[in-house]
Amino acid sequence: MNRRLIWIIAAVVVVAAVVTGVILYRQNQASQNTAYQTLTITRGDLTALVGATGTVRANQTTLLSWQTTGRIQSLDVQVGDMVKKGDVLAQLDPASLPQNIILARADLINAQRALEDLRNSDVSRAQAQLALTQAQKALEDAQENRTNKDYQRASQSTLDQARANYIVAQNQMEKAEENYNVVADRPEDDPVRAALLSQLAAARQSRDRALANLNYLLSAPDEQELAEADARVEVARANLKDAERNWERVKDGPNAQDIAAAEARVEAIQAALQLDSLTAPFSGTISAVNSKPGDQVTPGLSSFRLDDLSTLLVDVEIPEVDINRVQLGQPAKLSFDAIQNKEYNGTITEVGRVGNPSASGVNFTVTIALTDPDENVRPGMTAAVNIVVSQLKNVLLVPNRAVRLRDGQRVVYVLRGAETEPRMVEIEIGATSDVNSEIISGDVLENDRVVLNPPVEFQPGRPPFAR
Repeated sequence: MNRRLIWIIAAVVVVAAVVTGVILYRQNQASQNTAYQTLTITRGDLTALVGATGTVRANQTTLLSWQTTGRIQSLDVQVGDMVKKGDVLAQLDPASLPQNIILARADLINAQRALEDLRNSDVSRAQAQLALTQAQKALEDAQENRTNKDYQRASQSTLDQARANYIVAQNQMEKAEENYNVVADRPEDDPVRAALLSQLAAARQSRDRALANLNYLLSAPDEQELAEADARVEVARANLKDAERNWERVKDGPNAQDIAAAEARVEAIQAALQLDSLTAPFSGTISAVNSKPGDQVTPGLSSFRLDDLSTLLVDVEIPEVDINRVQLGQPAKLSFDAIQNKEYNGTITEVGRVGNPSASGVNFTVTIALTDPDENVRPGMTAAVNIVVSQLKNVLLVPNRAVRLRDGQRVVYVLRGAETEPRMVEIEIGATSDVNSEIISGDVLENDRVVLNPPVEFQPGRPPFAR
């Protein structure tokens, strides 16, 4: 009897324990269900952003430095002045310039004249052609003269002329003798006799010269004359070769290399002459003036800073995981710590093609041009930039807080309808913002709830959201 009672009591205890366990389990599950933190899957618009920070810079910036020595005579601008390309900003005193710059003015005239001569190719060609013709004729004459000397000193025409000159001189002398013989018996101091005697003497000299010339031409040339004739032939031949080379050089017009060299010489001299002043290389705003009239300058000394503020740019570094989402022409929003409660617009104008390694990974430089800057935005300011990489309409959105990473796959824990136990669902996401991500695929529907704090048994992987 006692044994039976013991078994009854034991059975009651076991049943009570089981009932108590079931009750406690259900209470625990109910408590756990009510402790889930959830957000609802919705449809909506998504603006995907890539954020970064950068520094404002001008479209162009340069420091204008002197390239010679001298003393500043005039300074025509001050900080804040807007200048155009080519405007003279400062001028040196001509008396303080180095000697080579002073002499360059004369060199420029000669260089420009030489260049002009090269460009006047028609005149050069005509002159070269005339020189060639004359050189050819001179060689022919020299060769003919040398050939004639093998037989006589002169050509037949020259000999005929010499004979004619002798005959004329002989006749004039005979006439002078006849005239003188008429008065030969007069006294020596008779003026007529003296005049006719003088004419006779002159006529005899002319006859003697004509005879000597004729005899010379009729005689054979000596070795010295032959050598001189040979030398004249060689000189004429050399002159002809020079004329031919010159003609070959100019017959097709001016040589491109010669013109390029002449132009380079003119440009070099002009550049040297421009060293006496500083001019604006582009249109912009004077942002710094470091000199004043009377200052002595040396090569490399900077007197001005010039900035082109017509376009303001911001360079930012974008991580490699985001760079393929950034494209030319995409809009961007910019804000500045120094400018409160105002947002500016910009456009992507350049996307770097080569990465820049850094301690945090590989980044790519992206340039944004402000499209609505005002006087408050200045080079050097720090800008917070949000690049709008995509704008989607009516897409299925999941809060980033609910996305987990499990075995390399993005997952969410879903409660659908009256479900009390979350189930794990693998998903593929597309565009993302700071808050939400687009769901491209996965068994997730609009109005499903996603658990932010899934049970421990569902969390063997990493909880944070990762793009």
